[in-house]
Amino acid sequence: MSDDSLSTSEVEIEPPEFIDKREEAEAAFWRLKRAADLWRENRVKRVLAQEGESIFRTLGRVLYVITCILFDGLILIELPIYLQRTAVAWTLYILILIFAVRIQYQYYKKWLDVDISQIKFESH
Repeated sequence: MSDDSLSTSEVEIEPPEFIDKREEAEAAFWRLKRAADLWRENRVKRVLAQEGESIFRTLGRVLYVITCILFDGLILIELPIYLQRTAVAWTLYILILIFAVRIQYQYYKKWLDVDISQIKFESH
């Protein structure tokens, strides 16, 4: 019997590999490397942008963050304490905390954020 005379049910057909593990591992490595390179580039831009900044702006940034942490951690936590630590009190605390952090972040971006849009690096 020749090979041509075998029916298709008798011939074992191996399915093609759709996912090559080596190629996927290499692609994942390059995605991670690009993400790390982008993070590093933005960090270097932030450091370079702060070089010409006044000491008062730098100290203001630190004081603002400290004030926000103290407000969120000391002042807002009094809400569940005054409301006898019930589930409603903790839910209300969490909702107010989320709202306060969002507002604090908006003001931080408005007043104290470092502008890195002016710094450009040469791409290779």
